[in-house]
Amino acid sequence: MPISTSEPGDPSLTLKALADEIGFDTVRITGAELPDEIGDRLRAYVAVGHHGEMDWLEETLDRRAHPRSLWPDARSAVVVGLNYGPDHDPMENLKAISSANISVYARHRDYHDVLKKRLKRLAREFAEQTGEDVKIFVDTAPLMEKPLAARAGLGWQGKHTNLVSREFGSWLFLGVMLTTADLPQDTPETDHCGSCRACLDVCPTNAFPAPYQIDARRCLSYLTIELDGPVPEAFREPMGNRIYGCDDCLAVCPWNKFAAETRERLLAARNDLSLPALADLVGLDDTRFRAHFSGSPIKRIKRHRFIRNVLYAIGNSGDESLIPLVLARLDDEHPTVRGAAVWALSRLDPERARDEAVKRLTLETDTAVCNEWLAIND
Repeated sequence: MPISTSEPGDPSLTLKALADEIGFDTVRITGAELPDEIGDRLRAYVAVGHHGEMDWLEETLDRRAHPRSLWPDARSAVVVGLNYGPDHDPMENLKAISSANISVYARHRDYHDVLKKRLKRLAREFAEQTGEDVKIFVDTAPLMEKPLAARAGLGWQGKHTNLVSREFGSWLFLGVMLTTADLPQDTPETDHCGSCRACLDVCPTNAFPAPYQIDARRCLSYLTIELDGPVPEAFREPMGNRIYGCDDCLAVCPWNKFAAETRERLLAARNDLSLPALADLVGLDDTRFRAHFSGSPIKRIKRHRFIRNVLYAIGNSGDESLIPLVLARLDDEHPTVRGAAVWALSRLDPERARDEAVKRLTLETDTAVCNEWLAIND
């Protein structure tokens, strides 16, 4: 789908044509500013604790509220989108209970790398042609990309709080180029969610206290990626086989049916990350974990969180053939992994778990792991 163009003589015409040539699926322009109500909503979100342990949100509140706090000279925000829509229904992956369900966005190269490389080219060539200054942002600075994207007209923030596009549904990676150029602005998109509640109702952990609000502390994407240490027990069973992120609220969006076919082959899923067997992942040591997920966003959560998630999925699988692999992780060097192994064993073989508790409880030095053993008999 070609990127929309502007009227002849419009200085944004060349910019949009260049973005299309570079390989972005959509691009729109807005002012380098956000209304005060956007920052007010973010402050309210943090005030009630819905950000969980993401302390960086609280620490950067004031800077996030206004793009020009990052760069006072910025006048325009060029927002680009890259379609990463899957070629299948991600909800079908939940049925493969002995396989690892990895969020669609993480099954290929790290989107930060792909977007940043292209944004750098866009910024460089635009700066050379116009003499204007530019700065690029790909989820690496306190910049609110989704509100800027909505004001630029790429889509609207849906009831699941993610951006929804009429062309690409809920499957867009976003990047922003701020510039000192005063460019013509595109028309903001309006909200087309209507009465639909599909994204809210499908959430396995009821992470949406109300439409357009999310409590990260209940969100499986947050729990599997951002949270360090044990996942609260109430959310382990709802994880199912989700070991990295959760696509449910995105996957059920009705606007996905209008999404164009993904043209970005660099973002095609790696074969080894499309429902790999849990048995092939749970035994990864740190060296093999780093090698296996080289170039993937999964690498950033580190080995102990990843194996923790795999063990919870094993506990949910009901697959008793995996018990020997769980037993091996009871001696893991990381307490988070050991604790998750205790829970998995208690789900697959409660009697064996009680026997192991008698032998291991007095030897365990980590309080959280001890509590996992003690919980077996509760």
